Amino acid sequence: MSTRPKPRRRSLMRFLPLVVIVLVAAGGLWFWSQRSAADAEGAWRTTPVERGDIRVVISATGTLSATSTVVVGSQVSGQITEVLVDFNDAVEEGQVLARIDPATYQAQIEQGSAQINSARASLSQAQATLRNAQLDYDRKAALSDQQLVARSDVDLARAALDQARAQATAAQAQIVQQTASTQTSRINMERTVIRSPVNGTILTRSIEPGQTVAASLQAPELFTIAEDLRKMRIELAVDEADIGQVQVGQTVTFTADAFNDRRFKGTVEQVRLAATTTNNVVTYPVVVAVDNADGTLLPGLTVNAEIEVSNRENVLKIANAALRYRPADAADIAAAARPEGGNAPRGGGLADDLVAAAASMQLTASQQAAFDTALAAMRERQQAQRPAAQGAGARGNAGGPPPGMMVMGGSRDPSVQAQIRQRMMDRFQQTFAGFAATLDANQRAQWNRTLAATVGATRVTVYRLVDGSREAVPVRLGASDGSSTEVSGGVSEGDLIVTGERAAAR
Repeated sequence: MSTRPKPRRRSLMRFLPLVVIVLVAAGGLWFWSQRSAADAEGAWRTTPVERGDIRVVISATGTLSATSTVVVGSQVSGQITEVLVDFNDAVEEGQVLARIDPATYQAQIEQGSAQINSARASLSQAQATLRNAQLDYDRKAALSDQQLVARSDVDLARAALDQARAQATAAQAQIVQQTASTQTSRINMERTVIRSPVNGTILTRSIEPGQTVAASLQAPELFTIAEDLRKMRIELAVDEADIGQVQVGQTVTFTADAFNDRRFKGTVEQVRLAATTTNNVVTYPVVVAVDNADGTLLPGLTVNAEIEVSNRENVLKIANAALRYRPADAADIAAAARPEGGNAPRGGGLADDLVAAAASMQLTASQQAAFDTALAAMRERQQAQRPAAQGAGARGNAGGPPPGMMVMGGSRDPSVQAQIRQRMMDRFQQTFAGFAATLDANQRAQWNRTLAATVGATRVTVYRLVDGSREAVPVRLGASDGSSTEVSGGVSEGDLIVTGERAAAR
């Protein structure tokens, strides 16, 4: 029989309690650290920085109508004897739509023809008189040369000749006048037949057989014809606060109560300048072109439309609640985040935006050198101005909020902000004037757009939660859909941004 190694097992059993104590202590320490971190993070309400899409739209209402609508009227008066079309009928150009009793105009034509014949008879009589007067004058003029007729008889013959010639001319003019009058009657009789001026569809018909139309002052409206219902338009009423964001070519989606299960699309075709004021509310008409190839949409439908003014895809965004959070100890948080040199933390600043813009412009070596020189001059000026600004902030804003929506100035007055932006724009243009002079036309246009967008951008300070502590991070804001806002700067996807403080547990 073999023997077991009992002494060795006993030695292992001797260290077992010590191992258990070490493991329990390590587990307790880990649990305590995790609980402390959870308690620290649990003191704040946070929202993560996410990556996604932001679609900004403007809502408006309007009415569908045909792109081209023609009103058919009557240029003559009379009784309607026949109506040949009805609502929704398709008509072609030149097709007869209705007829007016032509009897009056036929009588006028006959009367005119008789007057023309009478004028022609008068002309024949005048021409005969003219020939007789001409012969009489010729005879007396020849006898006068032989001194066989008195000179006074020759003068009387010449006067009679002139009178006969004038009567013949008057008779000819009478014929022209009567012919023109008769032609007018013929034209009016042709107008008793109402024809379609275009190819289209009858939308309205306002006459019935037997009805009398009077065209004494203005042409009465008989029919309304939509020229092409495959192309329609919407006239939206856009509020004055939103009209600045609307541009030609933007995509429009809309719905109609008649087709609740469908969404239709259109394109902004025109932004009209004729404002309308109703109950002190100013709106501008925006015309939207709509393709109605399937004939689903009908003229007159009321639509609810959304104009897509911005569609940002795959961008960083945070909930708007994070932009409204302002801690009471903001100055202490900002001081803790400032490095030893005394500079503010980088990220979301004007200089960073300009560097990114210049990197996308494919600059040459000389252009890049000019940009770097201007950028260095800008940073030196900012470095020189920072101590004075910090001293003023410490004296005037002790205990106040951190830099707010406008990093360039603390005032929320729009007029003050506009003045500050304009001063900053002038300063930037002066600083980068040498760099701008080296750019070509396309680069200069791109630089000017970038500079305007950078100076006019809204910047805020948000507070990121790192290991249970808040950290001030300046960011630049972009598009917003009302619940989330695009951000860029010193934040990354997944960062936790503080939105508020939790109430202490009792």
